[in-house]
This record gives sequence, C-alpha cells and structure tokens, in this order.
Amino acid sequence: VAAAAPTAASGISVYLQAMDGVSSNSTFVMLLLLFVFGASHSGMAALRPKAEAIVGPRAYRVSFALVSLPLAAATVFYYIGHRYDGGQLFSLQGVPGVHELVWILSLLSFYFLYPSTFNLLEVAAVDVPKVHLWETGVIRITRHPQMVGQVIWSLAHCLWIGTPFSIVTNMGLVGYHMFACWHGDKRLRDAFGDEFSKLEERTSVWPFAAIVQGRQKLPPDYWKEWARAPYITVTVFAIGAYLCHPLMQRAAYWLNDYQ
Repeated sequence: VAAAAPTAASGISVYLQAMDGVSSNSTFVMLLLLFVFGASHSGMAALRPKAEAIVGPRAYRVSFALVSLPLAAATVFYYIGHRYDGGQLFSLQGVPGVHELVWILSLLSFYFLYPSTFNLLEVAAVDVPKVHLWETGVIRITRHPQMVGQVIWSLAHCLWIGTPFSIVTNMGLVGYHMFACWHGDKRLRDAFGDEFSKLEERTSVWPFAAIVQGRQKLPPDYWKEWARAPYITVTVFAIGAYLCHPLMQRAAYWLNDYQ
C-alpha cells in the first residue's frame, strides 16, 4: 500500500493537470471533474447487475472502487486547492459562533452521508456485496441520507468559505445527489419490484416527511438502531477528518502544484 501511494498521487496529479488544460476557469474545471466522477460512479452502479453476473460481486466492487476512489480523491483535492478562487462574496469566519455552527453541521452531515451501507465488510468486499433494502436507523428519517447529508455539508462549507467557486461547486454536488435519488430508486425498483414500492410508501426523500404524514413510525427503542458500528465509525472518521484538515490542505496544494 505504501509503495502504491506515490503512484496513485502521481496519477491524480496527471489527471488534474489534464483537466486544467481544458480551461483556465477553475470553476468550469471543477464542474467537469464532478461530471466525470458522477458519470463514472452512477454509470458503474447502473451496470452492476449485468457486470456482477460476469465477473462476480467481489471483483466488481473492487473495480468500482478502483475507478470511483481516485476520481473522488482528485475532485476533493481540486476543490480544496481552489476553494478561495474568485474572491469572497462574504466572510463570516470571524463571526462568533460560526466556526462552531459549521463544525456541528459538518459532523451532522456525516451521519447522513455514510451509514447508507451498514455492513462494513461488504464495503471492503470481505463479504460478498449485496443490494439491500434498509428501513432502519437514518432510513426512517429519509430514504436518501446521502443527499440530505450533502445538502447539510454544502451549506456548512458555503457558509464558511463564501466564494463563488465554493458555491457553484456545492450546487453541482447537491444537483448530482438529487439525480442520484432518482437513479437509486430506479435501481432498487428494478431489483426488488413491489417490495421496494412498499418500502417507498413507508419512507420519504425529504427528512421526516413520512413520519409527519404518518407513513412511518419510530419504534420506542429507536435509539438502538443508531447504536451500530457504522455510526460509531462515522463519528471517529468525522472527528479524524476535522483534525486532519491541515494535512488534507497540504496534500491538495502539493497535488495542484503542477502549474
């Protein structure tokens, strides 16, 4: 792994250099990076049923990761390196309480962004990856927690950074996640048919909508559905990501230092 890290970083740097050669406008390049990642990520998700029948679930999960993770990393590092492009429309970083608000919103966003896959061994392809119909934990609140988490994360970071580049980027991120809501529902409907239709009736895209409308009821011991390893892992990861911000920024500046 250690030996492969420089090669991966070099590949990401070459990819970003190629993308930067398309346009001198960093916002356009950012949107292009988002489009390439989204098309690859959703495209491979759409191909999953047929591809798994050919190469097997584990092999396809590894292939999916080998495509998605470098593209995601490149997109994140480009965002970090260019987040203050275009000048600031507003600056709230010195306002008392804003830092704490942004931190709380960011932490909250991770509880929506990442527990959509509850079996961590399937994520790593240790267990055979499967398509699941979840209706516990955060799914009772929203059927598409990643979209909700992205909205919260984007709001927090736009509030903190306040640049046109950041705002346009986060609009692109939220837009892609809105598309992913439709695409995810379509894939589950294709896979599970009436079973998904029944789950769809008991859940909602928008947070708490199904609960307010009486279509979903929280059990008395609902808290137990949150006392699971993925949520603990997310907490550790979110705090670690916050503490590692300086390292992430240095890595981004190094990867973007090819001009």
